[in-house]
Amino acid sequence: MDLADRIYVFSGDSLLLRDDIPDAQSALGIPAELLEDLCGPSSEPDIFEIPAIDAPGTIRGALLDSGRDLPPRWRTLSVRQGLSFVSAGETVDGRGPLGRMLRAYHVAQWRRDSAYCGSCGTKNADAPDELARLCPRCGRREYPRIAPAVITIIINETGEALLAHNRKFADGVYSLIAGFNEAGESLEATVAREIREEVGLEVRDIRYIASQPWPFPNSLMLGFTARYAAGKIRPDGEEIVDARWFGTGSLPRIPGYGSVSRYLIDAWVEGKL
Repeated sequence: MDLADRIYVFSGDSLLLRDDIPDAQSALGIPAELLEDLCGPSSEPDIFEIPAIDAPGTIRGALLDSGRDLPPRWRTLSVRQGLSFVSAGETVDGRGPLGRMLRAYHVAQWRRDSAYCGSCGTKNADAPDELARLCPRCGRREYPRIAPAVITIIINETGEALLAHNRKFADGVYSLIAGFNEAGESLEATVAREIREEVGLEVRDIRYIASQPWPFPNSLMLGFTARYAAGKIRPDGEEIVDARWFGTGSLPRIPGYGSVSRYLIDAWVEGKL
């Protein structure tokens, strides 16, 4: 199936898919002609079309109300689960089928959250000349929200990496320290502050490695490495409930493929960091 023939259909934080179309084959989109079968003739989903960023052409998406009953042969798949399942070990970088799906998901959430003008409360319309919402009353424009966040693999003097269990993670899963950039703060300062706040460590030699779109809900995730400088591990008990140093031969469960966190961990295991 050509990318141009797909439409990505979202309901809440899930994709809507057909049982008779394998996930890997569809790359989490469905043939556009199946949308009416899903929605029915009386439904009016929010259908949108946005420019692709990796090639000429457009990306089509649709946003349906959450909690609706699905017709036979239809099912939901969380976007996060789909990312790991279809990525085939590659980090999503904004290109290809998965990059397009994440772009559509980001815009779908933004369209839902920007239905009304933030200044005067009037129902927004789509701007005719760019990807923006335009208030027909006061003229205010709103653009897709992007919140920078950092994620860092910390390596100590013996080559071990610090992995942490967040309260929101599945049981036994450990990942890297992450957090949002604050107003007036450099990314390097965010790295140092988040590590200090969440596990009580000081770091040095902070170095940028890679980034990826991460619309959960509206982030751009920026991956860094840092070297341990001082301190003892003290999980904050709010977000982080456990954190430890791990060697490459004794890893716990780690995030699935497709995320920059997995990319950083794999690069460390392979001796590239």
